[in-house]
Amino acid sequence: MKMIRSFVRYIGVCLAMVLAINVYAEQATEQISQQDYLQAAKSASSEMVLLDVRSAQEYAQGHIAGAINISHNEIEAKLNELAPFKDKTIVVYCRSGRRAAFAEAILAKNGFNKLRHLTGDMNGWLAADLPVNTVK
Repeated sequence: MKMIRSFVRYIGVCLAMVLAINVYAEQATEQISQQDYLQAAKSASSEMVLLDVRSAQEYAQGHIAGAINISHNEIEAKLNELAPFKDKTIVVYCRSGRRAAFAEAILAKNGFNKLRHLTGDMNGWLAADLPVNTVK
């Protein structure tokens, strides 16, 4: 019985560590506000690339103008498509943040050092009543 309790505690500690690592990973990428992004995007000298990591269907229903769409679960397989942007600032967003954090971790692991996470993601963009484009 004592061994079972120890095992349960061990599992609990492991789960707590995994949760802490996930929370840290999601916060590791520097944020960029919607307004700062919009201001930078207006600049002719802007070196920013906007990456929408939602599904193609979500992207078609509404996305931020100029965004490139590569689903979070295809990022690793399509790193070659992002290679030309390796030295540019890549602003990543999804619907609420989870998929963007996943994509950011893969990009960072592969040498993309200028990553930013769009504050509020698409939910925040829509809540701020900012413009979206659709695919027809």
